[in-house]
Amino acid sequence: MSNPYPDPSRPQPYPPGHQQPQPGPAPQQPYPQQAPAQPQPTYGQPGAYPQQPAPSAYPSPVRPGRYQGGGPQPGQYAPNQYRPGQYAAPPSNPTAQLNQVWQGGVRKKSTSVWSVIAIVLVAIGALVGLGLVLIQVGVGPAVVGFILALFPLAVVLTAVFWLDRWEPEPKGMLAFALLWGAGVSVIIALFGNTALGIYFYSLSGDPAAADTLTAVISAPIVEESAKGLGVLLIYLMRRQFFDGIVDGIVYAAVVAAGFAFTENILYFGRFFDDGLGQVFVMRGIMSPFAHLLFTACIGIALGIASRSRNRYAAWWLFPLGLLAAMGLHALWNGAASLNFILIYVVVQVPLFVGAIVLAFWLRRQESRVIRDRLTEYGRAGWFEPHEVEMLASLRLRSQARTWAGRMGPSAVAAMKAFQKHATSLAFARQRVVTGRADLRTQSQDERSLLNELTSDRQRFVASASPYPMR
Repeated sequence: MSNPYPDPSRPQPYPPGHQQPQPGPAPQQPYPQQAPAQPQPTYGQPGAYPQQPAPSAYPSPVRPGRYQGGGPQPGQYAPNQYRPGQYAAPPSNPTAQLNQVWQGGVRKKSTSVWSVIAIVLVAIGALVGLGLVLIQVGVGPAVVGFILALFPLAVVLTAVFWLDRWEPEPKGMLAFALLWGAGVSVIIALFGNTALGIYFYSLSGDPAAADTLTAVISAPIVEESAKGLGVLLIYLMRRQFFDGIVDGIVYAAVVAAGFAFTENILYFGRFFDDGLGQVFVMRGIMSPFAHLLFTACIGIALGIASRSRNRYAAWWLFPLGLLAAMGLHALWNGAASLNFILIYVVVQVPLFVGAIVLAFWLRRQESRVIRDRLTEYGRAGWFEPHEVEMLASLRLRSQARTWAGRMGPSAVAAMKAFQKHATSLAFARQRVVTGRADLRTQSQDERSLLNELTSDRQRFVASASPYPMR
């Protein structure tokens, strides 16, 4: 069968507007055993990838750099016309002195001024939200509530970070999500629920009826809208790198965790003198993931939108996710006036189990994406098969870092960077496959990441050279 992937040793035509990179060394034999990703013999012996037709995502292989009509809109890749690594040749030997395969500008990662401003603003919002809680419950109860609220917060964030291990989200965006939930959402909820509670009381004249209506109608609408707005802002701020359902769930969960944290301080403080233990069991042990499950519906909806080729999909999927979140929240709050235990066992527990199953499935899907996309780069000469196996397994990644640790901290740092950049490369390639990448930015991102990977190999070999490879 013909090989649809370009021969890195031969010059290829380049799209208009792209300078041809300086030629790199011609590919030689596969990487030797001392390549960074060969810590354990269980990774499999290095070998050549079989020459196969392009995967089904590329039904009509064409000559790299050529374009056909009828493809995507201008400025987008046609997945069947783009080949991984076509703008550079892979290094021939990582143990030799490697030169940069290309020259030109490499985009430097920096924190945007607007991102800093956004984080500062939501941090102020969090302080205001905590201040409002402090006014309502007093200093002593608020301090006790703060300490107790840390437990469910730690449980939820641990679960979120477990889900987000393959391609961790930027710490700045996670901080924004947490502070939005803990501050801005709480402020909106406090004023919104209070206003609607007064309105319901004016209609009924019954405080108990007003409280029930506030819990079942007002709280789901106001609170899920406030939390969902934060998730939507994150989606809009980093649309290009919002890579699917996992990202949506992660951001939604962190927003929900921040909201639940401040809300728990309020509840624990209110019941400080009477019933604190019971409230802690109900909120901190039986239902620490309640808000997460509600708001995750919004994250899933935006995650699906991020995979859609329709750039406006979020504007109709977001309302659907919001309605689902409101419905679950209303059911949860309404259970208090119905049969709480029955609804908890029949509805909430199955939802929680389903969320666990979904989390494991999503992690498996991300592993598959990494394996499939890096295999394509492997066929072009950038990775050995055993390296792809290591990079697609969290267990083997851990073994690789342990093995690198025998050669010192510099080797470990190089191994971590190698794994990180390879993962970023795989998901960047996935954006091409799903038609969500722009030609100009993608070629630059790919060159930058491949250059980083070459540098990681150099640093690893330099760090490991005084040590025997074993």
